Amino acid sequence: MTLTPEQKQTVAAWVAAGDNLSTVQKKLSEHFKISMTYMDVRFLVDDLDLALKDAAPKVDANDVSKSPLPAASKAKSPGTQAGPAVADQEVPDDLDDGELAEDANAFPEDAPAGGNVRVEVDKVNLIPGAMASGSVTFSDGVTGKWIVDNYGRPGFTEVSQPGYRPSPADGQAFMQQLSAALQKQGF
Repeated sequence: MTLTPEQKQTVAAWVAAGDNLSTVQKKLSEHFKISMTYMDVRFLVDDLDLALKDAAPKVDANDVSKSPLPAASKAKSPGTQAGPAVADQEVPDDLDDGELAEDANAFPEDAPAGGNVRVEVDKVNLIPGAMASGSVTFSDGVTGKWIVDNYGRPGFTEVSQPGYRPSPADGQAFMQQLSAALQKQGF
């Protein structure tokens, strides 16, 4: 099915206004009585050399694997990146590029390096949209409830300390133990 030049201009205006493919498909049906599949609308947009605007991705606040990292607001040295533990601390000028100033309270020296993370898998999963669920206790004693959705993406539903981010060693230990536990269960 071909569109008239006026209809093509209208579609271009919709896309320029930020409409997604689904909305363009609905508008084609409502305004022009043209029924097109989603894929046909995608091809139409490509044929017209239109660029869809990406809406800001919606982040689930409970899924720490998708949460954005805070930006380093007071970094003085260009090229130096600060992670979550040092986001609000000034970076000394004498640090090399890529080197971070350590926050004394971020990871105590006597804290185990991810060795004491315990992962448990629930025997019965009652969470809709999840293929597995369970609990975790990190080396610093913070606990949480985790899920793995039907796409294999891990996330947290509850954490005992709001805003908590595990140490990199704990995060790696959690993912390794989670993987091993799920493989034992046949996932």
